[in-house]
Amino acid sequence: MLNSQTAESVIDHALSLGADFAELFVEKNATNVVSTLSDEVQSVESGINFGIGLRLVYGSKVLYGYTNKTDQDELLRIASVLAAKDLRDPVSTKNAFNCSQIPDIHPARKILSLDAEIESKIAYLMAADQAARAAGNQISQTRGNCLQREQRVEIFNSDGLHTTDSRNYIRSSLTAVASEGGEQATGSWNDGGLLGWEIEAGLDPQKTGEEAARQALVNLTAKPCPSGRMPVIIGNGFGGVIFHEACGHLLETTSVAKKASVFHDQMGEMIASPIVNAVDDGTMANEWGSINIDDEGMPTQRTQLIKDGQLINFLTDRIGAQQTGYARSGSGRRESYKFAPASRMRNTFIEPGEDSIDDMIASIDKGIYASHMGGGSVQPGTGEFNFAVTEGYYIENGKIQHPVKAATLISTGPKVLKVISMIGQDFSLACGMCGSISGAVPTTVGQATLKVDDILVGGNA
Repeated sequence: MLNSQTAESVIDHALSLGADFAELFVEKNATNVVSTLSDEVQSVESGINFGIGLRLVYGSKVLYGYTNKTDQDELLRIASVLAAKDLRDPVSTKNAFNCSQIPDIHPARKILSLDAEIESKIAYLMAADQAARAAGNQISQTRGNCLQREQRVEIFNSDGLHTTDSRNYIRSSLTAVASEGGEQATGSWNDGGLLGWEIEAGLDPQKTGEEAARQALVNLTAKPCPSGRMPVIIGNGFGGVIFHEACGHLLETTSVAKKASVFHDQMGEMIASPIVNAVDDGTMANEWGSINIDDEGMPTQRTQLIKDGQLINFLTDRIGAQQTGYARSGSGRRESYKFAPASRMRNTFIEPGEDSIDDMIASIDKGIYASHMGGGSVQPGTGEFNFAVTEGYYIENGKIQHPVKAATLISTGPKVLKVISMIGQDFSLACGMCGSISGAVPTTVGQATLKVDDILVGGNA
């Protein structure tokens, strides 16, 4: 996408201005989004975005600029502007580019540049809508969405790196709305991955619609949730969002290097229950948060973060490694060419255990089963969180009694890790978007169903 002679000239110029390190990140990003409202197509939107990001490093200082132009003079100008206040005699020399191509471990077939498959996507969303509304007269509306994205990147840096990568994302979702007597409730289903529209072969529109409708109908009949401290069972899949938000970000060198994480000085210490094992893995085939290389050109890897309750690794990008001394983990990620990379999660999850959900429920006198989690808020640095339960049930005397609504879970990530007493076998993953200092990137969360012995539950019963 960028002439290598232009890249060499720009990087040579940056080093001549005294930069310790220089990098060009070239990106072409194509998207297609199909949206439906019940049985009507609401919109079909497509677009292409192209740009180049230039990063200069002076010691611990990072300078960043970007442009939509490939013109050499423009790139040289940006380098000069960035370095204007830090000019010094050259301290580094560029290594000759060694063009390398990392094997694609996430192959895709029905990619956007070949065919947007719009009619097929519409047909799928229409069938899912019909299945949802057939689940009951109380289903008043559905909202469907299918996002497909094809991202091509090319990276040059002063270490001599020259590499490319293609990433194909697909994600489909359906939300159902149930209404009765002035009350409304919603339910949703979504799936996605790092592949093309061939994901359709594994999508069942009947199951999609029925699941979204089921959640909405359950929530419509739910009773107000009791509040107070109690044991809580957190469901599999998207239940892992709590670990991601309240703990995962505290293990990124983005926060560790600034000592803004409570874990910054706890390497090697027990930070969780001995049954907790946590991983961040970018190598999982075709998963939504996977990558071949990170946005600094380093091959991805599997990183064990917590082993038997002990903290053994952080997630590290180039600058994070420089600042902390920990080895890079292939975790440098960014939303687009408009952002400098930072250490970010990929597919982050708690590994499964050997307990059963029935045993977890039977062990609780009074508590909550949060079978599906939603979004929430987290305090950076401490991991204090407040997350909504999108589908929950009240447990009494070891049995599920009835669904509850308006439940929230309130605690801190470090506290929750230490009071996990049971982990199930029903491991699953779920797609999401994660926002941080380098923008929003596709990430996967996950876990098996697990029991937390003590957590504050907010409710309005």
